[in-house]
Amino acid sequence: MAVASWRKTMAPLYERRQGPRKLALEPTVAPASRWNPVLSGEAGPHGDRFIRTHVDSEPLPASDADIAFAPVTKLSRWIEQGKITSERLTLIYLKRIEQFDPKLRCVITLTRDHALAQARKADQEIAAGNYRGPLHGIPFGVKDLLDTAGIPTTYGAEPYRDRVPDQDSAVVKRLYTAGAVLVAKLSLGALALNDVWFGGQTMNPWLLEEGASGSSAGPGAATAAGLVGFSVGSETGGSIISPSMRCGLTGLRPTFGRVPRTGAMTLCWSLDKLGPMTRSVEDAMLVLQAISGPDAGDVASVPSHLDFDANKSVKGLRVGYFPNWMKERPATDVDRSALPALEKAGMVPIEIAIPDWPYASLNLILFAEGAAAFEDISLSGAINQLKIQTPDAWPNIFRESRFLSAVDLVQADRLRRKVAEEMSRVFSQVDLLLVPSLRDEMLTITNFTGHPSLTLRAGFVEVQKARSDWAPDPSRPLPTFSTPRRVPHGITLIGRLFEEGTMANAGLALERIFGVVGERPPGF
Repeated sequence: MAVASWRKTMAPLYERRQGPRKLALEPTVAPASRWNPVLSGEAGPHGDRFIRTHVDSEPLPASDADIAFAPVTKLSRWIEQGKITSERLTLIYLKRIEQFDPKLRCVITLTRDHALAQARKADQEIAAGNYRGPLHGIPFGVKDLLDTAGIPTTYGAEPYRDRVPDQDSAVVKRLYTAGAVLVAKLSLGALALNDVWFGGQTMNPWLLEEGASGSSAGPGAATAAGLVGFSVGSETGGSIISPSMRCGLTGLRPTFGRVPRTGAMTLCWSLDKLGPMTRSVEDAMLVLQAISGPDAGDVASVPSHLDFDANKSVKGLRVGYFPNWMKERPATDVDRSALPALEKAGMVPIEIAIPDWPYASLNLILFAEGAAAFEDISLSGAINQLKIQTPDAWPNIFRESRFLSAVDLVQADRLRRKVAEEMSRVFSQVDLLLVPSLRDEMLTITNFTGHPSLTLRAGFVEVQKARSDWAPDPSRPLPTFSTPRRVPHGITLIGRLFEEGTMANAGLALERIFGVVGERPPGF
């Protein structure tokens, strides 16, 4: 009966797929239903305070490389005090991009003339006494899914490589308002998946035989190699955390809704988040402060306040951890050593647990939204131009997603609410979570519940084989090393909704104890 009546009962509902497609859905049109991570009855954002670390005046290093690798916390003081001009700093980074990008393939579009004009303007303003704040005159790069007026924004994907928007995205506008200087549009895996784009694979500065990981591969490689002062990446399911881990960075994934996505490529309306990728914890907070706040173009963006005092004590903070996860891969000795570091900082580790639920089934939502976002190039066949056409790449996932059940989508959405309630229960017991950065369950859970995360370098591990985001391919084995290679390893803190300040305070305390943030990738 169902088969016989399909064409009459259901086929008319498929106008989008079957045609004649009487109405175009512009990329800016978001779904009517939207995710709100704040549960009914919970308090919304509160507090509005931002206090930087007080540092004594430091001399400007003699070496350009030492200047390039300095955190924004120092760069900004040097610019404010007139020890270096924005133009000179911009020229240092442009020269480093010219020198090192051929090895890394992390820049899609270099904005040299644009950057130098912005830098000279910044110097004029600062000389006239119009200092805008800690990002004024600081060169930066953004993942090439953030629109930039008159500058190509390609999504790293062949069908969009000639795309030139006529407006800046909200985040880019805010960074310009803060006085920052755009030097490069940075690579991303095509349509925000992994680390291969139409120009090749972006490589890890710490281990040039492996990819930088994705999808914020360019921000990861460029920031780690000292080619920019800071960068902005995006995350839907691990795209800030993973390259921050691989490249030894600090990556901050904000609470869903804190940073507006107006003018950013949409992969998943209810999951996409934009956040800083930097060389230190406080740098990430300086950038977050500049880009936070609602924008009319993003229906999911909300008013939010940032309560951060870099000098605040972390004594007594309750930090939850999963004992079994610390004993299993992907956890390492570096992850396990973070537990005594918590106690050394005065925080209190607390064992916690969550139910054994099918968290991976939440990805049905991501696949359905992603296939909808890129329906046009899927139906037209333009998606066939993408370099990677493996079973785990977007072209195949988008094709398969046309056959997902609408009923199953609603059930996955109901599971999402239940998982959010479980996370609320967990955070009634602890202030923060400490987790192995690439633990699949927590990557999935916290991206779907919208909780913020902070990934920071905690130490080093040795690897005997190059790592990859892609499923193993027997015909193209990854490089192996007879002598193990030393690479950075990070831990991840998960915070309560809109409590990035508490998360950053814990990160600052751990960063000081770990004492590894200043080491650079060899050869850069």
